[in-house]
Amino acid sequence: MPGTHPFAAGAKAKQAHLRIMETTDLHGHLLPYDYHADRPLPTAGLSRTASLIAAARAEAPNTLLFDNGDVLQGSALADHLAASGAAARHPIIAAMNLLGYDAATVGNHDFNHGLPYLRRVLSEAAFPVVCANLLAADGAQAGQPLFPPYVLLDRVLTDGAGHRAPIRIGVIGLLPPQTLIWDHAHLAGRAITRDITETAAACLPGLRAAGADLVIALAHTGIGAPDHQPGQEDAALPLARLRGIDVLLLGHRHRVFPGPDFPPGEGVDPQRGTLYGKPAVMAGFAGSHLGLIDLVLDRRDGRWQIAAAQPEARPIFRRGAEHCIRPTVADAPGVLALAAPAHAAALADIRRPVGRCAVTLHSYFAPLAPAPGVSLVAEVQRAHVARLLARGPLAGLPVLAATAPFRCGGRSGSEAFTDIPAGSVLRRHLADLSPFPNTIQALRLTGAELADWLERAAGLFARITPGQPDQPLILRDFPIYNFDMISDASFAIDLSQPARFGPAGELAEPGAHRIRDLRVLGRPLDPLAEVIIATNSYRAAGGGQFAGTGPDRIVADAGLGIEAALIAHFAATDCVTTPAQPGWRFCPMPGTSVLFDTGPGARDHLHDVAGLNLSPLALGLTAEGFLRYRLTL
Repeated sequence: MPGTHPFAAGAKAKQAHLRIMETTDLHGHLLPYDYHADRPLPTAGLSRTASLIAAARAEAPNTLLFDNGDVLQGSALADHLAASGAAARHPIIAAMNLLGYDAATVGNHDFNHGLPYLRRVLSEAAFPVVCANLLAADGAQAGQPLFPPYVLLDRVLTDGAGHRAPIRIGVIGLLPPQTLIWDHAHLAGRAITRDITETAAACLPGLRAAGADLVIALAHTGIGAPDHQPGQEDAALPLARLRGIDVLLLGHRHRVFPGPDFPPGEGVDPQRGTLYGKPAVMAGFAGSHLGLIDLVLDRRDGRWQIAAAQPEARPIFRRGAEHCIRPTVADAPGVLALAAPAHAAALADIRRPVGRCAVTLHSYFAPLAPAPGVSLVAEVQRAHVARLLARGPLAGLPVLAATAPFRCGGRSGSEAFTDIPAGSVLRRHLADLSPFPNTIQALRLTGAELADWLERAAGLFARITPGQPDQPLILRDFPIYNFDMISDASFAIDLSQPARFGPAGELAEPGAHRIRDLRVLGRPLDPLAEVIIATNSYRAAGGGQFAGTGPDRIVADAGLGIEAALIAHFAATDCVTTPAQPGWRFCPMPGTSVLFDTGPGARDHLHDVAGLNLSPLALGLTAEGFLRYRLTL
């Protein structure tokens, strides 16, 4: 009989053990496979999380399973399904049906392929999908939620004495309000968003009035500032402070809670797994973990209440000796069978040749010097926008490009680097260089805004104390996709200065300026001069909060996807090369050194950054499998 888990033994005769399970940010990772590298990926895959789900169910008499969003975009398998119109049954939704999910919410990336596609795919779901703070913008439903804001689940619990009693569980779905910015092309005029905390507070009285014994916030949001801020992206802590929310299932940031990803802080207990005393879990990324919250519930006056809670994030892999990644579970056969046809089609698609390249395209040193792959994407964006504007009133302005690396280690792991060898370029390589379905758009910026754009990107780096050795260079919580560099711009970065902009793009230090000696096309940049910036649609609409962005600042949009532009570029060129870029340098700091972590494959490409004072440390690899270098400033 289920109920063998140690926590369940604490349930008394009139108490029940309820296990709540969460997946989050699956991003199309149905199988443990890296389509960018065309090789197995033991740190991901719902097929393996499914085995954890089965084991967790066998340990408890009462269970619920939820998904926290960002399911339908993020792997070549998922994107192939969207591009081909998907199969008669979407295999990811079919797998979730097979696993018996009780409810789900949507994440911001679920809109990347458009609202009609999302609606069609979710119509196959055998479970409710809820979201309270995404509303219709037009039509008869204007101002009404596009999805049910919450659901009431009526279940029957078995208590410690074997007696059965009903319970009503309210589940409210929430997503970042910035989704409207990030997917402006798909949602503008169709949807509006509302603040996470304010929306939840407005819904809670209705949930309780409807008889909810327990309220679960199924919130696609991270753990950020403790105090509520209007439009807050990472709103878990203000949510936890609301009376009426009992349990928090979180995501969005691809991190793990409880665990060492989070230091203790106001309201945050990363060991007990609580936010302001309430149980919470965040289950990593791509199926890397199964989030578990074990509850002991008391039945008093006909209602269930939480007597004790124990959160856990259970991994599908461990790092063993010599950094070997060892799976903790096998694949679930049922999910493998559902995935097989789509997996075969995705493999055929990613292995198609698209052209040839004369140089290796890698991202091992992208924070230190222009990366060849990033430079290639920048040139394709720049050339396309230049052609668009060639005969118009903006033809006389310089056209530059803003691009960032996407696969560059960090929290994605030491395996997550671009490394495309010279020679034949395949379809999967383009998805590596540009993994999101963004289009090319153009903005009109002043020189001052361009400087602030670079200041925002330079927030990647920690503030360095002059004269001190071996200080960490990179802030791990800074998303690498916000490290936008500008083509044909050269400058120095003064690491002794604090970052001018904070993590969310807010002006944090008005007097700080890290960017020095900024030149464009070899000439000092006039703050009042105007330039055109070719970028992607996510950034142009305001994603990342960079200076000069927003829908009203877009001056050109041909609707061409970046991947399609890359394919056209390779088709038109016998053997592609990457343009040389002037790049950036760090201001000298005598007696100062910093530590820089990269992928093990960087050993083969050290000659590409011969001008830097880089030296490998005799430490082998770090505990996470990174190769560590010392950079002398």
